[in-house]
Amino acid sequence: SQPGCLFCRLVVGGDHVHAADGFVAVRDIAPAAETHLLVLPERHVDTFKDVAEFPDEEAARMLRFVAETAEVAGLEGYRVLVNVGATGGQVIFHLHWHVLGGGSLPGFA
Repeated sequence: SQPGCLFCRLVVGGDHVHAADGFVAVRDIAPAAETHLLVLPERHVDTFKDVAEFPDEEAARMLRFVAETAEVAGLEGYRVLVNVGATGGQVIFHLHWHVLGGGSLPGFA
């Protein structure tokens, strides 16, 4: 846990739509799709560049949890997105995965 980190606070006391050992999912407060969830690891890691801080087994569980979160939300087709660093669009520096779905998502150019 990192003092002052919004996502560390959400891990502890957020409105979780899905949770498993080490990970939680919450609804994004500014959704970019009909369903927009954030998957947060309990372990505070600033960005995806630091994913090696997770033991291999925990990193694998994190990926499974992302997929389970989409399934629990009833999403058939969905997009998983990670913004890395400020120039990559990351605003909160606690590793998190965006799970977007529902309706038709626009493609990338």
